Amino acid sequence: MAESWSFLDTFEPNFRPLVVIELAKGTKEETIEWFTKRIVDKKANGGAQLLVKPLVTENGDETIYLVGASHLRLLLGAETVGLVKECNDNSMRTFTYSSRKTFKDFADDNHNFLTMAECQYIIKHELENLRAKDEKIIPGYPQAKLYPGKSIVRRLLTSGILVQIFPLHDREELKKLRHSWYGRVKVGYQPLDEIRCYFGETIALYFGFLEYFTFALIPMAVIGIPYYMFAWEDYDKYVMFATFNLLWSTVILEVWKRICAIVTYRWGTLLMKRHFEEPRPGFHGVLGINPVTGREEPVYSSIKRQIRIYLVSLPFVCLCLYFSLYVMMIYFDLEQWALDYHEENESNFSSLMLFVPSIIYAVVIEIMNRIYRYAAEFLTSWENHRLESSYQNHLILKVLVFNFLNCFASLFYIAFVLFDMKLLRQSLATLLITSQILNQFAESLLPYWLQKRQKKRMKKRMCSLKTDTDLSVVEQVNVEREMGTYFGTFDDYLELFLQFGYVSLFSCVYPLAAVFAVLNNITEIYSDALKMCRVYKRPFAEPTASIGVWQLAFETMSVISVVTNCILIGMSPQVNALFPDSKMDLILTVALVE
Repeated sequence: MAESWSFLDTFEPNFRPLVVIELAKGTKEETIEWFTKRIVDKKANGGAQLLVKPLVTENGDETIYLVGASHLRLLLGAETVGLVKECNDNSMRTFTYSSRKTFKDFADDNHNFLTMAECQYIIKHELENLRAKDEKIIPGYPQAKLYPGKSIVRRLLTSGILVQIFPLHDREELKKLRHSWYGRVKVGYQPLDEIRCYFGETIALYFGFLEYFTFALIPMAVIGIPYYMFAWEDYDKYVMFATFNLLWSTVILEVWKRICAIVTYRWGTLLMKRHFEEPRPGFHGVLGINPVTGREEPVYSSIKRQIRIYLVSLPFVCLCLYFSLYVMMIYFDLEQWALDYHEENESNFSSLMLFVPSIIYAVVIEIMNRIYRYAAEFLTSWENHRLESSYQNHLILKVLVFNFLNCFASLFYIAFVLFDMKLLRQSLATLLITSQILNQFAESLLPYWLQKRQKKRMKKRMCSLKTDTDLSVVEQVNVEREMGTYFGTFDDYLELFLQFGYVSLFSCVYPLAAVFAVLNNITEIYSDALKMCRVYKRPFAEPTASIGVWQLAFETMSVISVVTNCILIGMSPQVNALFPDSKMDLILTVALVE
């Protein structure tokens, strides 16, 4: 490995831009010169040994830079990040440059051995691992402090000098992917391998889970349609459907674990070693020595963090939960008012008014979920977690607890306090359908419309731009840097998590829930594909071996689903008739089934 770096040169006759770096307007020349020099410097001198080319903007400022790498540099980088590739004997092994000839499809002139997503991931890794040596400050910005071992890119980001880093789209590959993915309406599987090659494993695995979950919903939908048609007014005949429901919610998650392992093994991420996790960019503290690495870096007292969590964040979350329950009680007051109004008037209008409280409540739930999400992000950031994984786990916990109570508390109240199965069916249908419509509009249609308007304005500006640089590259960079940033699969998994809750918890009283979920997910696949290809910047690929903490979240929901359906079965007249004398025997039987 060390010998390979010695003969690696930064010269590349056919420069291929892979990543865009945008600096803030007015960035000082000495800062730009220092930063670009560190990018192109040899590894032995503490550089990244990459290729950099300035891009002249409309105002003539050189604040945008294209970053690429030679083929040899990318191969050595693949070994550094531990990419796993398929060998000629069909086994999966960690790629090493010295044994490159043993890997399938490798050739010195085959520049497609590494996917574009893998190349961009390697460049991101190298940029993030540019570390300060003897510098105490960023040149030109004495207030931006550095210390040995500090990530330069992270400091530039937190100081506002570096605006953004994003990977470029490959127009030809994107066009092919769009055609095979959502270019035509068809019944079939998604091109998951092509999605993985272009966007990386994390996004491909999300679409794989979305597709699997949609197919898993079909048996529920097929059973639900005749069940709904022939037992529409008989709300007590849900025992068989509830029994199937609790079995279904458990089995599909176990099957997904196996499918996920098969897919990630083929992609090579199941065997990838986890790298030592660096402090997240927003982490701050006083300089100290990391007891694990021995490096100097910010240190923050865990006691202070626990105080912030338990004395500030926890009370705030409890207050939000109380407010959510207060809003729920207002909703029930509205339901009672609508019912009284209908009994007094008995008209078509009064019949429609029965659905108005549920629709209003569904809209309020979505608004409260989004406002709480911003508050949860602020609080979790303020808690000052050192690692990104810790930050994400605390954020997901806060959001899931609130969303679960906010979305499902009214349904539990109706089912187990009011014992009103007719109202439960109406509320479940209204909440499910309204939330799906609002999510489709907010996550896909609105961003797509805004992006099309932005693209039209950008094309008008580009027509008046005269530059010696390839206009297609200039136009592409300027269009893509104005696109919205895709912040990951959090919101997408959260939407599926809530949908799974609606279907698994109470669909026995509204069997069409699975039907609407299938229809929504089919449109979700196309709208999310459109969103990834046309609305947002291309995200960096992130290797992953599973859906992470969301697997635990879905399994927790499955456990709650089993308990809920068992209680509903125990409440049914058919089961109660089997235990006419002893309710304790009924309770013990339900507990045993659970």
